[in-house]
Amino acid sequence: MAEDFIREMIRADVAAGKHGGKVVTRFPPEPNGHLHIGHSKAICIDFGVAREFGGRCHLRMDDTNPTTEDVAYVEAIKRDVKWLGFDWGEHLYYASDYFERYYELGELLIRRGRAYVCDLSDEEFSASYRGTITEPGKESPYRGRTASENLDLFRRMRKGEFKDGERVLRAKIDMASPNMKMRDPPLVRIKHAHHYRTGDAWCIYPLYDYAHCLEDSFEGVTHSLCTMEFESARELYDWVIQATEVPHVPKQTEFARLNLTYTVMSKRRLLQLVEQKHVSGWDDPRMPTLAGLRRRGYTPESIRDFVAKIGVAKNLSTVDVALLESCVRDDLDRRSPRVMAVLRPLELVVESFPEGEVEQLDASYWPQGGKGSTEPAETVPAEVRGSRKLPFSRRLYVDREDFAEVPPEGWKRMAPGRQVRLRHGYIVTCTRVEKENDEVVRVFCTHDPKTRGGASAEGARSLGTIHWVSAAESIDVEVRLYDRLFKSESPGEGTEGDWLADLNPASLSIVKAKAEPSLAAAKAGDRFQLERVGFFFADPDSAAGAPVLNRTVPLKDGWAKVVAKASPAKPEKRESPKTTTPAVPVALRSAAVNAVVDLSPEAKALVAKHGLGADAARVLSQEAPLRALFESALATEHGESLKGDVASLLVNELLGEMRSRKLDAVPFGGAAIVELVSLVDDKTISNKQAKEVLAEMFTGEAGPRAIVEAKGMKQIASADALGPIVDEVLAANADAVARYKAGNANVFGAIVGMVMKQTKGQGNPKLVASLLKQRLDG
Repeated sequence: MAEDFIREMIRADVAAGKHGGKVVTRFPPEPNGHLHIGHSKAICIDFGVAREFGGRCHLRMDDTNPTTEDVAYVEAIKRDVKWLGFDWGEHLYYASDYFERYYELGELLIRRGRAYVCDLSDEEFSASYRGTITEPGKESPYRGRTASENLDLFRRMRKGEFKDGERVLRAKIDMASPNMKMRDPPLVRIKHAHHYRTGDAWCIYPLYDYAHCLEDSFEGVTHSLCTMEFESARELYDWVIQATEVPHVPKQTEFARLNLTYTVMSKRRLLQLVEQKHVSGWDDPRMPTLAGLRRRGYTPESIRDFVAKIGVAKNLSTVDVALLESCVRDDLDRRSPRVMAVLRPLELVVESFPEGEVEQLDASYWPQGGKGSTEPAETVPAEVRGSRKLPFSRRLYVDREDFAEVPPEGWKRMAPGRQVRLRHGYIVTCTRVEKENDEVVRVFCTHDPKTRGGASAEGARSLGTIHWVSAAESIDVEVRLYDRLFKSESPGEGTEGDWLADLNPASLSIVKAKAEPSLAAAKAGDRFQLERVGFFFADPDSAAGAPVLNRTVPLKDGWAKVVAKASPAKPEKRESPKTTTPAVPVALRSAAVNAVVDLSPEAKALVAKHGLGADAARVLSQEAPLRALFESALATEHGESLKGDVASLLVNELLGEMRSRKLDAVPFGGAAIVELVSLVDDKTISNKQAKEVLAEMFTGEAGPRAIVEAKGMKQIASADALGPIVDEVLAANADAVARYKAGNANVFGAIVGMVMKQTKGQGNPKLVASLLKQRLDG
């Protein structure tokens, strides 16, 4: 996998000897549902970096909510992680094993004056005490309880003397903190519910923000890697670690989650699909769950390759599902012996072939010679590495789609008076047809005996090749043709948010096919390429002599044509990502991966009119509030010249803030967005400071410039002002300077961080780096 910011960070930590050079990560799913393709990114990152740096990754069940979790989900998670190719060894942990320790640390916080029992409900606290971003909150009337009072109440909470929600243990932090999460957040709540592991032993349970950082500390995790929605909770993460005085201090780092076109990955929505019988279960091959992908025939190698190709970044992006399909095609090509099956049988009578005679043709399972030759993977069973006997007789079946009584221009398949090659067999000439009720039910032809096994007839033109099976020797096979579950790349867009209205009615069709006799030996888990059709996987429903085949993916991406027909704009040529596509740095993906993404007409218009990248255009077209802000911003004096940065801020920062606050609108307009972008553009503030200003803007009481002035956030962008600070940091960290000059380039980032910390984040990062380079390399 290409180097990314997480690996760079860990490499620097190891080089600096942090945590004794150890790397310990964790993958902590909540066992309240099945893992899906989105989780595969986190799994590959968590387990992957640990493996690369000689460390270990823990599998932890984050089971602190008794009402939603189940042992069945635990087993499913373990099965999926192992299937994906990762092993936690002896390091399987459960958050529920730490209930006593959470409780003990709760008492410690109370004794230290860092927590108190509050009688306010969450609704009461939010409405009347939490305050706003620009206004401090009010202290709970119960904040002044003595330690002894709080200990008594907390112990009674544990004994079950109070009802659900009647009391809660709150952290005593800062009701005036600019970070709303730091305003006395709840730590432990009452919930009288049966836990799948601890039974009824507990009626108080820790909240996630209290529990998961402690779990990381208990287990010696060095790098706690999570998705961007937890960024705002990092300050609370660090506070809990410090306030509970646990000896080990882990570090939280965030990366962007995986979003995929034509897919929903919300556990709530996936559960709705299952419960409302839109799919057959969590392992329905149309589901994005790892269980569903496994049953469809996806390989763990193809998913790991997909994760490697999309890379690791902080910015929001949506990946085209065509890239995932391309990865599985590439992987299956060397795992899937070629066989023949006719999905829509049409009888073909070879009148020149003797009645009652059967000829056994030698047919390789793998393409031989030339550009299309394929070597089977080492994991392919011996019995399908070579060739098989293929019966040829007077009566055959061909696919109905390979015959045209009146062929269109350029037709290279079967038609009256024309020749076509039968794969592994003979060149045949169609002579006549037989009809019933004006429908062709039988086709007649003659064969050229000299063309057996693919030999060309003398003077023969370039011919098309079609697949076939012998009628008498063929077997019946159930074929399940799976397609994308949703017909829209963004389910719910254009249907007033009704995502179920975008379900694809053609996502599954079942046909009774005629297959060559070698398929009678197929067993569940076997893989095949049905020639000219697609890659298939033998379903667990298969029985001896009666395989059931699931289509994993067609040979070609048929959705490009569907999308082009649906668009009123001129169709754009689309090619599936080639299987030789190398891993691409995230910053360059707009020219690589995103070049093959199908955009909605609205998104295409944004690209054409404003020159936006595919990801930004897609998000703006899907999110009406962002689109309105973007248009409003462009109408301001400097909006047009800053539109790229405006779009980036809306997509990568504002959308996340709105989602975390569960807002559908914001209390400011496009002019405020342009003003904020201008402050970054003229280096008044840094990008990091812009995030802080954006958070303040949600009160609607002050504009960006006023917030910067009120908080003294103006960036230090003068070499005269920064130079002395840089010199001071270098003088105080002679060991780091020595390591850098000895060739350890990874230390440079740490030194930059030291200077930025000294300036309280107000130093211009580029200028800081430049001044350091001058002094260290000069």
